[in-house]
Order: sequence, then structure tokens, then C-alpha cells
Amino acid sequence: MTLVERIQNLKQSTNRWTTRNSHDPASVRLVIVTKTVPPEMIRSAYNAGERDFGENRVQEWREKKEELPTDIRWHLIGHLQTNKVKYVVGQVHLIHSLDRLELADEIERQAQKKGIHEVPCLLQVNMSGEETKSGMDPDQVSRFAAAMANRPSIKVKGLMTIGPFTEDETRIRECFRATRRLFESLKTEQRSHAWEILSMGMSADYKIAIEEGANMLRIGSLIFPRNLK
Repeated sequence: MTLVERIQNLKQSTNRWTTRNSHDPASVRLVIVTKTVPPEMIRSAYNAGERDFGENRVQEWREKKEELPTDIRWHLIGHLQTNKVKYVVGQVHLIHSLDRLELADEIERQAQKKGIHEVPCLLQVNMSGEETKSGMDPDQVSRFAAAMANRPSIKVKGLMTIGPFTEDETRIRECFRATRRLFESLKTEQRSHAWEILSMGMSADYKIAIEEGANMLRIGSLIFPRNLK
């Protein structure tokens, strides 16, 4: 199966699941995860019409973007170190992993330094409670979101979470459902933020994520199987 066929199959699948759950298929955005994927394969996906690509590591992303079209919408989906913020602010479409105040402070500092008025971010929540995952505890999110009012360059657009590392669909569903409930409550509590994006669901669990209300998916291995990298 070709790369284009894999993308088409995935989109057909997401459209079916979205429609089945009474949502508009156009409301769910696909971010293609390109960690370890060479630029020429990313370009093939670009040539097939894709524009949203997600990278985990800043250094890898910086090297790739020099070889790729400038209208790509890059998403920083991995843990972001404060010493790498200067490379990211003003250069990516969306930061998915804002999860601590020191990171927020550095994003704000770099934005002010560069004269950038808006840095779109998602707050990363560790809803599964797994120690290996980044993200803040769910009970910290509301207070953290309120604190962003003092950092005017940061534009909170929504939440991101990673499902638990398990084949237990019940646990995965509970994680996504709890994130959706938090997302909906924040819309009421924190009206100063947009709360437009609920980013959850990857290759193994995107169908459950759609069922639980995700409107942004981060998919890598279904498009770029490991044996092709």
C-alpha cells in the first residue's frame, strides 16, 4: 500500500467514525506525526495535500523544516524544554505540550523579545496518571489556565492528553472521557480562553478518541509504518 493510500484509508476511517458519532467529519483535524520520518517522505504526504505535521523533538524538527515547504503547519507535540523555546516561538503553528509555569514564562519572555503577540498552545494533561508521561495533574489545570491571564502572548486553545499505555479499551475510554469533561468544564470556568481544540487519540486509540469527542488526532505509525522508516 502506498503512502497516499494509507492517508486516504485513514481519512475514510476517521470520517466514518466521526459520522457514526454524529459529528461533522470536517470538524476533526489530522496531525501527521513525523518523528524519525525522513523529509522526502514528509514531502510525499505534503504533495498528497497534507499540511499539518507533528514533531516531538525540536532539533529534529529544525533540521527537517529547512528542507520542506514553508507553508507546512508544524505542531510541537513532544515535551518542550525551556532552553529550546527560543527556536519554537513564532515558528510553529501550535504547541501541544504546555504543562508547567516555567515553560509558560519562557514562552512569554521569548514572545515579548521577538515582538510576537500570539503563541497558540494546548495545555497538556496527564489524565492517565502514568509517571512516564508529561503533563499536569487534572486538578491543576483550572488554576494553571487562570494564571495564563498574566502571560498575554500565550493563547490557550484547548487541551491535549495521551491515552494510557494499555490494550484495555475501558481504561482508554475513561481517560478520554475524563479529559472531555474537563475540557467542557473549562469552557464555562475559564471564558477568557478559546477552548477550541481537544487533541487526543493516536494510531492505536483514535477511534475511541473520536467517540469521546476529540477534534484533533495525532497519527504516525498508521501512515508511516516502522519498517518504512
